[in-house]
Amino acid sequence: MRFTPYLFLAPTAAVVSSQLIQPLHRTASDLQQQRQLQTADRAQILFNKPAGERGPAMSPSGAPQADVPANAGGGSTVMLSDVMGRDKSINLFAGFLRQIETHSQRLDDPARNTTVLAPLNSAVENLPRKPWEDPKEYSALGANAYEGEDGQERAQRNLRKFVEAHLIPTSPWQAGQKVKPVGGDTEVWWEEKDGVKRIQPGDIEVISVGSTVANGEVWILRGVRNYA
Repeated sequence: MRFTPYLFLAPTAAVVSSQLIQPLHRTASDLQQQRQLQTADRAQILFNKPAGERGPAMSPSGAPQADVPANAGGGSTVMLSDVMGRDKSINLFAGFLRQIETHSQRLDDPARNTTVLAPLNSAVENLPRKPWEDPKEYSALGANAYEGEDGQERAQRNLRKFVEAHLIPTSPWQAGQKVKPVGGDTEVWWEEKDGVKRIQPGDIEVISVGSTVANGEVWILRGVRNYA
């Protein structure tokens, strides 16, 4: 069986059910679960289609989303885990991140601040290969490189590298401050050019700061960092 991240397998019926049956007073946990189901369904539809049939990604609003002082549960601090699924323009990356349990848990940890560099859906869709694929492994192992148990382990390892390249273990992140991404050994920094933040190396445009919460920020990127 070829590797397919778990989020792509979520049944559409589960999403429909979650939308039709909603209690009058939903908790923060309920809201987060609904966002996760919607993200899963979006990713399932995208990657189950042939490349030529994929529609354009939803464009970002262009304006930063307002900070929320407390979540819907009543008084508890809002964390990155609460807002990652809020912006539909980055829900593919949000879905990938949730597949890596240790990093998903990081976003719920008030003791570990993080700047999440979230690429637009369109940037992920336009990659020459899926985030869990490695051309070297195809060359060495052939078309079945990601089939079977060993193939799934390879794919999960590659997906982890993709996610880690976009997690900066500090926030606030100051201009010119060089930081190694989570799990990486190459320093990353940002600078402002003509009023626009750009991630270096790679000169990747930061479209907006999508969310600012207690344990970090979500920066929306027009491109994808080099994760090879």
